[in-house]
Amino acid sequence: MSEYTRAVWRKSSYSSNGGACIEAAADLAVSHGVVPVRDSKNPDGPVLTVSTAAFAAFVGAVRDRVI
Repeated sequence: MSEYTRAVWRKSSYSSNGGACIEAAADLAVSHGVVPVRDSKNPDGPVLTVSTAAFAAFVGAVRDRVI
């Protein structure tokens, strides 16, 4: 059993492109200090973990380019 089994995985509200998305479990940021990220098409596949600071910087950079 994966340590992320109970994570709440979420996709971006902009992800209407046929499933080519990533999912993030930001609910674990406080308790684990990282944000797990996975391929939405392969939920049982590998999970990449990034620091909360790196994830926040990534989201900020994407937000600046999209909006």
